[in-house]
Amino acid sequence: MIPPRIVVVGGGAGGLELATRLGNKLGRKKRAHITLVDRNHTHIWKPLLHEVATGTLDVEIDQLSYRAHAASHHFDFQLGNFTNINREQRTVTLAAIASADGEQLLAERELSYDYLVLAIGSISNHFNTPGVAEHCIFLDSPGQAHRFQRRLLDAYLKLNSPQHPKEKLNIAIVGAGATGVELAAELYHAAAELNLYGFADLRSERLNIHLVEAGPRILPALPARMANAALKELQKLGVDVRVSTRVTAADGHGLQLGEQHLDAELMVWAAGIKAPDFMANLAGLETNRLNQLVVNSTLQSSRDASIYVIGDCAACPLPDGKWVPPRAQSAHQMASLVAANLIASLNNQPLHEFKYKDHGSLISLSRFGTVGSLMGNLVGGAMMIEGRIARLAYISLYRMHQVALHGWLKMLVISLVARINRIVRPRLKLH
Repeated sequence: MIPPRIVVVGGGAGGLELATRLGNKLGRKKRAHITLVDRNHTHIWKPLLHEVATGTLDVEIDQLSYRAHAASHHFDFQLGNFTNINREQRTVTLAAIASADGEQLLAERELSYDYLVLAIGSISNHFNTPGVAEHCIFLDSPGQAHRFQRRLLDAYLKLNSPQHPKEKLNIAIVGAGATGVELAAELYHAAAELNLYGFADLRSERLNIHLVEAGPRILPALPARMANAALKELQKLGVDVRVSTRVTAADGHGLQLGEQHLDAELMVWAAGIKAPDFMANLAGLETNRLNQLVVNSTLQSSRDASIYVIGDCAACPLPDGKWVPPRAQSAHQMASLVAANLIASLNNQPLHEFKYKDHGSLISLSRFGTVGSLMGNLVGGAMMIEGRIARLAYISLYRMHQVALHGWLKMLVISLVARINRIVRPRLKLH
């Protein structure tokens, strides 16, 4: 009997955890053939991309090889860019792969499936604001984070030169959610660290960091008290925080804020997300205005029971009429539920319904502090935490992701190696 074929598209937090769990439970016993598809060779936890962008995290050390991980956890890995689904024949199409000089390495391919899981993630939503796509940097992928880091180092070199006519480096961040706030604080941390590596003239007071938010306050996902605590820390660092301020356009010299022009050498757009545009008309599946695929209570697509959707690309309704938020904890919970449902399907057992549990939100302000709320679904509000306890809780989120991928023992070894690297390697990625 041929084992059922399970294809997982997308190796982000949810997709990789799901493929790993299925490989360990089903692939190892040959009860199913699991394939993970991703367009990248390696995985990095998306909430860390702001650290990659500033150089405080070296992705070459912290990234995970999909192919090596697949070999250790009893599933296959296919490198490719997913483009379409044939629901009648139950196949997915992967685009051809070419080398840097244009030579075709792999032709367009089709993979057959019995169960398909889409974990494609999200991209930044610039709301068709003129000039943003051309002039702003997004932090949706390691490649984009690298691009920002290279431009940041170039700007630091120019600023450190005695011939540079400008006294300050202007950086504008649009969107005061978790990514924007954490990036603003991390930039000050990186500037302080660069003083150790020959950038003697680069002081924090020579940075002009502007954080622009269209809403009435920063960090709308957090309770107001926590958002205010983060705001005070940012202002103490010197961040120019502008709320209720809408960006109407971007150009090569900065942002247009209504009638005012905000000068900036570097601009980052972190204001809102959506699923990739091609998903709006994907195989006749139901989508919402953000291109997310609508799912039912078991996380199956509303129009095809053989297709599951998890993570940021899933539109999953909550009992109160809201939607499951696009967070790493949501992807983790969805991956666990879909793994259980796929195993239940193979055992001819009833499927489980998804019940989102809000474990709270944590925001890291680099070495300057951490704020957040925990267990928001358990205490009729939230338990507010700050300082060292909040920092430990924030770090534990990444450790739990590593546990899901590697188990406790290997996670502890990885943590030990990370501590050693902090001693023997530069604190910043300098190239």
